[in-house]
Amino acid sequence: MSIPSRTVRKGRLAWVAAAILLLAAVIASFWVPIYARSTPKLGSLPFFYWYQLILVPVIAIVSWIAYLLVKSPGRAPAADSSSPRPSRPSAPADDTDLGSGPEAAL
Repeated sequence: MSIPSRTVRKGRLAWVAAAILLLAAVIASFWVPIYARSTPKLGSLPFFYWYQLILVPVIAIVSWIAYLLVKSPGRAPAADSSSPRPSRPSAPADDTDLGSGPEAAL
C-alpha cells in the first residue's frame, strides 16, 4: 500500500513550517543587535531585559505550535500511561549473593 502524495506533501509542508518557526525563534534570541539597547524601558527595566523575559514564553508557544504541526495524528504520545511499564529485575530469592565485603564474612 502506497502513501498518497497529498499526505506526503502535507507532511513536508508541516516540517518546513515548523523549521521556519523554530528558525525565527532562534534568530530572535541569538541575533544580539536586535535587542542590544537600553531603550525603550519598561518601568525600570531596560529593553534587553524585558525583551528576553518576553521571548521565553513566546519561544515556548512557538515550539508547541511546531510540535503540533509535525506530530502524526494517529500516533500516541510517548509517555502513554495505558501501556504496561517494564518490570524491574527483582532481588535474588536466595542468600547466595551476599557480596564480597567484610560484612559477607560474618
